[in-house]
Amino acid sequence: MPTLDEFTLLHGERFAVLEDGLDGVWADLVDVQPLGGAPFNGRQPFSLLFVGPAAPALPQRTYRLSHARLPELDIFLVPIGADAAGVRYEAIFS
Repeated sequence: MPTLDEFTLLHGERFAVLEDGLDGVWADLVDVQPLGGAPFNGRQPFSLLFVGPAAPALPQRTYRLSHARLPELDIFLVPIGADAAGVRYEAIFS
């Protein structure tokens, strides 16, 4: 499982959403933040904030994301708001 440090290096980069029927859907990694508390299983808890297109808005669930510098990942995304930039999604790694 990727770490806070690995995602920090990808800040500002685009991830492809690999789901049937969602061709061309993407999510930009716009924020990476450590979370308080002690490391769990040797890993610092952290949160990721992605921004995707306004449509289609993705419902809360697990999505497979792809980035050239990581293996494909299944990440649980929670929509947390929308604005002119698109829909914001949060993922928490504890």
